[in-house]
Amino acid sequence: MTGFLQGSATAMITPFTEDGVNFDSLGAMIDYQLEGGTDALVILGTTGEPATMTEEEKQAVIRFSVARTAKRAKIIVGVGSNHTAHAVESARRAEELGADGVLAVTPYYNKCTQAGLFAYYRAISEAVEIPFIAYNVPSRTGVNLLPETAERLCDMKNFAGIKEASGNMAQVVDTMRRIRGKAELYSGEDALNLPILCVGGTAVISVVSNLLPKTVKALTMSAAKRQLYTANKIADALFPLAQACFCEVNPIPVKEGMNLLGFEAGVPRAPLTRLEPAHRQRLADTLQALGAEVRA
Repeated sequence: MTGFLQGSATAMITPFTEDGVNFDSLGAMIDYQLEGGTDALVILGTTGEPATMTEEEKQAVIRFSVARTAKRAKIIVGVGSNHTAHAVESARRAEELGADGVLAVTPYYNKCTQAGLFAYYRAISEAVEIPFIAYNVPSRTGVNLLPETAERLCDMKNFAGIKEASGNMAQVVDTMRRIRGKAELYSGEDALNLPILCVGGTAVISVVSNLLPKTVKALTMSAAKRQLYTANKIADALFPLAQACFCEVNPIPVKEGMNLLGFEAGVPRAPLTRLEPAHRQRLADTLQALGAEVRA
């Protein structure tokens, strides 16, 4: 299927207190994204730290996000697992709670075959009516969703596209070539947002847009209008921030970045740690250079 997602989607952080999810802060962050023109909110993806959340917390975050957004942007829920039955159940629950779509990372640690990947996504596809997005990030999962497998997924009725974060542009081009007109390609790597849009990607699923949603949206709009001079200018400005946001493992830097902007993002849950002081200063300097008001 095509047409599910265009423009900018934000891979949302989940703000925590010592007692649980900080829903007041999450609401402020959702409002900030909507004011910035973000087209979709991706919740409970890698950036949202679902690996260290309870099922009750996850469901509460889905309910809250659906209600707060009130159809002003799409809600896409991360449901991937290294246990197919768990991914299927998570997808069903997300649909029941009002999600517009689901995002399923390739199974991690198990390191299944391409046949296993196809069966995993087929199970998710058959379990729900809403669109699903496959997420390829081999640096985290140890598994690479190959272009020929991506092409096979296009036969599934609700396969919307692939969030591509392999970092391999040759593979990205091959995947786009194979799925073009049948499903969509979304950038899952901020440093490669513009190149992926230029080969036919329809959207970015961005970590950086937690911090600067208006700027990331402007990048996608410029690319869609083929205004490449403007798009390159925006991408050039954002590149140092993309680097700073991945100077430590995601979401450690972006979470601290939201604190720097005055949001109560809290700290990542263990085993993740708070951003190192030198990296925090680098992030603050980079945000200030982009005109952001650093308040903390």
